[in-house]
Amino acid sequence: AHRIAVMDRTNPDIVRAVESTLERKLSSMLQPADMSRVGGLDPLVNIINRSDRSTERQIVDGLESLDAALADEVKSRMFMFEDIVNLDDRSVQQVLRQVDTSQLSLALKGVAPQVRDKITRNLSERAGATLLEEIDLLGPVRLTQVEEAQQAVIRTIRQLEEQGQIMVRRGNDDEFV
Repeated sequence: AHRIAVMDRTNPDIVRAVESTLERKLSSMLQPADMSRVGGLDPLVNIINRSDRSTERQIVDGLESLDAALADEVKSRMFMFEDIVNLDDRSVQQVLRQVDTSQLSLALKGVAPQVRDKITRNLSERAGATLLEEIDLLGPVRLTQVEEAQQAVIRTIRQLEEQGQIMVRRGNDDEFV
């Protein structure tokens, strides 16, 4: 993860070595180039965003031990479940319309009170009370189940963002009006 994030350009000799190996093994040619752009923060963030929660946590923790500034930059570009509190109410409401209630209750199991409050504030009073009751009725739940439910909610958020229906604020984005 660290090497992908800090990689910018590569040596032309290395590109030629890879090219000849691929040519030999795949009988196809790469276009020669003086410098090829590989890696960077965006590909790393995309990789991390597509991985499960425990892998995501391991990668970020590993980056923090190697390069804290780089880890902060990566985290500012990622969307984590707890970042729901940074979404505007209209966006949260759109997400809630797309997410199954049972999945939402599982995703909210054991989260910080501000995350739970953000969600329940954007539901009707009755629906919020029902959701909190459902969370309590779940009893003990495996952490992996909770993380899978959170990832499903995050996937919904990313889909809505890609469709332009909601706007997710990143770490160093400008303010919106």
